[in-house]
Amino acid sequence: MAVPEPDGPAVIVDPYSSGALFAEPLGRHGVPVVAVVTGPRPPDAYASSYRPGDYPETVVYDGDLDAVARRLRALGPRCVIAGCESGVELAERLAPLVVPALANVPELAAARRDKAAMAAAVAAAGLPVIPQICAARADEVAGWLHQERLHGADLVLKPPKSASTDGVVKLPGGRDWRTAFERGLGRVNQFGERDDRLIVQKFVTGTEYVVDTFSHGGRHALVDVCAYQKVDNGPYMAVYDTMRWLAPDDPAVPDLAEYVSGVLDAVGMRNGSAHVEVMGTADGPVLIEIGARPHGGGHPRYNWVATGDSQIDRTVRWLTGGALPGGYELVRHQACVFHIAPRAGVLRGTDVLGGVRDLASHHFAVLNVADGDLVPATRTLVDSLDFGFVILSHPDAEQVERDRRAVRALERRLVIEAPVAADVLEP
Repeated sequence: MAVPEPDGPAVIVDPYSSGALFAEPLGRHGVPVVAVVTGPRPPDAYASSYRPGDYPETVVYDGDLDAVARRLRALGPRCVIAGCESGVELAERLAPLVVPALANVPELAAARRDKAAMAAAVAAAGLPVIPQICAARADEVAGWLHQERLHGADLVLKPPKSASTDGVVKLPGGRDWRTAFERGLGRVNQFGERDDRLIVQKFVTGTEYVVDTFSHGGRHALVDVCAYQKVDNGPYMAVYDTMRWLAPDDPAVPDLAEYVSGVLDAVGMRNGSAHVEVMGTADGPVLIEIGARPHGGGHPRYNWVATGDSQIDRTVRWLTGGALPGGYELVRHQACVFHIAPRAGVLRGTDVLGGVRDLASHHFAVLNVADGDLVPATRTLVDSLDFGFVILSHPDAEQVERDRRAVRALERRLVIEAPVAADVLEP
């Protein structure tokens, strides 16, 4: 089994979001971190997490892959890994050129970023997937809907490349799918990429899970498993409500672990962190998508509280010769409650949310808005994170649930006044 070289820096491509958490613990172990960035500025969604002073060298990718690879080879790095979703494609292209023994399967690189390619790879491995088509023309979609007998069925429209539910639209009964398709085609997503194709898929129901893993030498281990609760917020589907950490002996975990291991093999994941979203349906788990990078939004910091471990910690052990566990344990019951704005408008009364800090299970809370701010109706995970969230953590699961209800009660006391011009806030 290939292992990282004992010397040299770690290379993190786009060290934003949770990717910004690598530098400090690696530095404590004497491992410098070199940043490779996919543009002169981070995407807006990640800008606040970027700490350029953490990196003794930053290499800017300007389209010349060979030049970046030459510079990195001269540094003799221990790894080349993505810090967040925007860095996945470049990391997967650079790793075979710089650290080939530690790269994921190069021929399957597209399957670790493009949602159409990943579904095709998983299906080719004989695993169940959600019926879908990725197309650039509406007539292709029309033919597929006829072939699959999905006329009148609930559908989901989403970009093949993006994250955080950006651009995801639910189409109840498939109504106006063609209008939504034409509107979304050519849209610029949160990473500044143009969506020149779109995925249309059957809407499936069940419990949505996130399975975070760490792989080394093709061996995959669970780092955490969480269950999402999502709600519809007016016309916006799949708005994040809560995320709850599951114990490893939860009845859902064994089937999820087996399925996700197969998915990781199917997309050629051999080393590093992966963030796998799965729908647990009545017929078993099916893939929503996989990110070949750590769970974003600072999740590793909160996962450490719940489990005593994280994808960041495992990466550090991998790079410094430490022992890598084959699973995880839940040491505290924990949930994340995402704030939701039910409508667009001018926010008032935000001081009431200060009450979340008095809850017995309060661990962490962030509120990114203030009285007088214009807020959109919550549509995506980015909207939720822009508003704020609360981490509840306690040895008693019932206390966490009581406090979850208390957070929602406080939230209902917020006042959102009608804006003067709603079109400023809505797409």
